[in-house]
Amino acid sequence: MARKEFAQFEAVSAVVPVEPGVYHAAIAVKALYEGGAPRFHKVLLEQTFKTATQADAAAAEQLEALQGVTEDAELIW
Repeated sequence: MARKEFAQFEAVSAVVPVEPGVYHAAIAVKALYEGGAPRFHKVLLEQTFKTATQADAAAAEQLEALQGVTEDAELIW
């Protein structure tokens, strides 16, 4: 799991399971100081992965390109 910190949020590479053996790469965003549940954003929507490890590695690559997070926890590319 890769992590990137912004002014009010942290973003981490994540995985969203679709069914056994099928995963989406995602980026989870959570407020740094307020707590609460993370918000998951699927990335590489056209791709699925056979393992959670592969999906997380793809998400970590996408996280590198992330420029920021809006006040509404939306991703800024």
